[in-house]
Amino acid sequence: MGVISWIILGLIAGWLAGFFVNKPGSGVLMNIALGVVGAVVGGIIAGAIFGTGVTGINIWSIIVSVIGAVVVVWIYNAVVLRR
Repeated sequence: MGVISWIILGLIAGWLAGFFVNKPGSGVLMNIALGVVGAVVGGIIAGAIFGTGVTGINIWSIIVSVIGAVVVVWIYNAVVLRR
């Protein structure tokens, strides 16, 4: 999968992760940036568990990316808001 697809999925996933986590402290831009990281993390974890991770811009990849982004945004908020 190309870098542009990872970025597009990360943007979508980060935006959606902001709705699911819904914590104050990190803005939309931070959620989107963390969504790109979450898309990569979700793709790696799904690839290890299911044998296929993020494969392109499709429903499976969006679900995997959103789950990864929610995890990354949640961890980020837990670490930053704890301080």
